Amino acid sequence: MKPRLLLLPALPALLALVGACATAGSTWIAQPLPGDNDAWSGGSDAPPGASELPAPSAPSAPSAPSAVHTLHRSGPAPRVIGGSAGRTHHQAPHAVKRKLQGKVLGTFRNTYYDFPDEADFKGKPVELKNASCHTIAKVPRGFFEAVCVQGSGTLNDGSTVSFAKRDCDCADVCPRSGQKICFDQLDRSRYPWGRGATGKPITPLLTVAMDTSVVPLGTPIYIPEFDGVPRDADRDSFHDGCFIVQDRGMKVTGKHVDVFTGHHAITELWNHLVPSNKGVTVVLDSPHCARAEHVPTLQEIREERRRHDKK
Repeated sequence: MKPRLLLLPALPALLALVGACATAGSTWIAQPLPGDNDAWSGGSDAPPGASELPAPSAPSAPSAPSAVHTLHRSGPAPRVIGGSAGRTHHQAPHAVKRKLQGKVLGTFRNTYYDFPDEADFKGKPVELKNASCHTIAKVPRGFFEAVCVQGSGTLNDGSTVSFAKRDCDCADVCPRSGQKICFDQLDRSRYPWGRGATGKPITPLLTVAMDTSVVPLGTPIYIPEFDGVPRDADRDSFHDGCFIVQDRGMKVTGKHVDVFTGHHAITELWNHLVPSNKGVTVVLDSPHCARAEHVPTLQEIREERRRHDKK
């Protein structure tokens, strides 16, 4: 992704300690490409946009979640998304036990994706083309390759670009997919973090991409492994484990949940705390996440983006 505005404070040097990771997931990847998603079964084909991480160990067979899920974190009880600040990491961690209520779907493969910023990249200029083959901007090759796999990103002029269509003869080849992709240039005031499978704005640490034949778009879900996880390296606030399915992914199939973090630094932090490909529990109809049915307004998303840009 509201009393639940997300807080993304500046990340201190602690982030240097965490492992790098990012995966893809946005509207563009709803259109299929060749290849099977076999990483979860121990194969080598990661979803498009996955960071060059060490190959994950083969996951153990999913087991039925226990009736009580124990969470280890610092600070007070888990906060609602965007809730008031919690205690800091100077406090000793303690466990929170929450009985799982609702329909437990089982263990899902977990990954992350974010929103690349042109300013963070360097390299030989590459033209980003729109669906009419007009040049949107000349961007560093590193950004071009990132936005190819992430599907959306932000340009130096502040505008957002997002996938429009593939098989564009005028576009450069995306090296990870071998596809020629054209993009739409979007109004940042309407799409500060890009758009999801519904065509509407998405929100960091609230939006997830899933296989919508498994969990439909617009469904609130609860993931206990994220309940109590800090939303920033300073541990100023904590996540409540509640998300909404607002996106799809070409290789987000079956039991797979791809969490939109919005920023690479947050991807790194969360991947350190809840490693990719280890498996998380997905619960539907959790009373704990009834509030997640509130979708942030555009104004709320804009305000969150402005706070992020000030960091």
